[in-house]
Amino acid sequence: MKKETIEDLKKRTREIIRKLKRAYPGAKCSLNHSNPFELLIATILSAQCTDDRVNIVTADLFRKYRKPEDYLKVPARELEKDIQSTGFFRNKTRSIQGTSKMLSENYGGQVPQTMDELLELPGVARKTANVVLGNAFEIKSGVVVDTHVTRLSHRLGLSEAKTAEKIELDLVEIVPKKDWVIFSHLLIYHGRKTCKARNPQCAECELEKLCPSSFLKTGVTPGM
Repeated sequence: MKKETIEDLKKRTREIIRKLKRAYPGAKCSLNHSNPFELLIATILSAQCTDDRVNIVTADLFRKYRKPEDYLKVPARELEKDIQSTGFFRNKTRSIQGTSKMLSENYGGQVPQTMDELLELPGVARKTANVVLGNAFEIKSGVVVDTHVTRLSHRLGLSEAKTAEKIELDLVEIVPKKDWVIFSHLLIYHGRKTCKARNPQCAECELEKLCPSSFLKTGVTPGM
């Protein structure tokens, strides 16, 4: 079988994006928020937690705490209780209060709009920074790589890398920059609906003809 060139891969990626946009015209960030600060907090909470659970927690949290100073006034034990069901609540509390302190002291309570500044905040890595920049400020700084994006990137043959950072490097090379933000949402929607971790629906998949891992081709169910 002829090895796929980088130009072939870019062309196939554009076709994948075209088909996914048609399948999921309403794809967007799944975390409920009304401003950049809420999105930052929600994204910190989303680590090792489903977006649905985060949205349940933030429905009350964002009524109770509206600005960084509010998170600083509350005892850590109380905030831990507020976010406990998201998991890793002690670490997340430290991150939220540490981030709130930096925002209050260094940025006038506003969320900064550069990758370097966001990465200085406690609990913020590239994934969180990309989510905030892309969805709160429409700044295309990279591609968000979560578990869905990792799984589908491997199955679709878009990256063989093992770490989120290296997968992102592969994706920004082949995904048109104008689609960097929407691309992760499209893969997340598709991963939840069709290309599931344990039981991918290859026979019903819009991308089956473009996917080297389809069991209709290989006879083997794609791995997680």
